[in-house]
Amino acid sequence: MVLYINTQDQKQISVSLKKEGKIVDSLTEENEYGSQVLLPLIEKILKKNKMDYGDIEGVEVETGPGSFTGLRVGVSVANALGFSLGIPVNGKKIETELHY
Repeated sequence: MVLYINTQDQKQISVSLKKEGKIVDSLTEENEYGSQVLLPLIEKILKKNKMDYGDIEGVEVETGPGSFTGLRVGVSVANALGFSLGIPVNGKKIETELHY
């Protein structure tokens, strides 16, 4: 399973579990300081799916556009998980349309 972290909106944090590119489960939480709920939200989705950190095969993290502080928290947590678990971390950028 791949853990997907989306912190582009500083106040709304989303985490998902993906298998073969498809979302298996997703949780979202809102908080004035979204960064405070990221790690508990990861714990919650893992427990809900009867998984532990060792079951994560990779991490995808949103890279923007969005809140600089929110994105920085998400990327930092993703990198820490990747480093500590010895798994790959990949950035994902939401495609946006430009209208001129």
